Amino acid sequence: MNATSQPNPTSPANRTAGYAGEIGVGELWDALGSAPDATLVDVRTRAEWNFVGVPELSELDKAPVFVEWQTYPTMDINPAFVETVEAAVTDRDAPVFLLCRSGARSRAAAIALTEAGYSNCYNVTEGFEGPPDAERHRGRTAGWKAQGLPWVQA
Repeated sequence: MNATSQPNPTSPANRTAGYAGEIGVGELWDALGSAPDATLVDVRTRAEWNFVGVPELSELDKAPVFVEWQTYPTMDINPAFVETVEAAVTDRDAPVFLLCRSGARSRAAAIALTEAGYSNCYNVTEGFEGPPDAERHRGRTAGWKAQGLPWVQA
């Protein structure tokens, strides 16, 4: 995908059961920059936002939407997740990119939003920090941080 294209939700290579598809962080950055109506929804916990950091989108004249998929510390599914996203993202046909630590919670969130009527939900496969490296540290080999994309820490 280049900076002027959007993800193709009908592409067989991109379409995933239950939601529009998967997208890597490099493609995500391009899509956010090229689609004025695209939204990044960070579904991690408040603790992660505060202590690990958050994507910085001001270069794209955007800001992430922060809605926990699971609430810390119990990690129960947030019963107000869909309702909170609906308040922030009113266009159900606009691209919605869901980001968590490594791509698992965001996949579940993409499915939930698709079931709620959103047609272009994408799971960010590498997440904000990606998988652990050989030393069991995240954020070094894959994900938003490892790709050198802009982020800030509270």
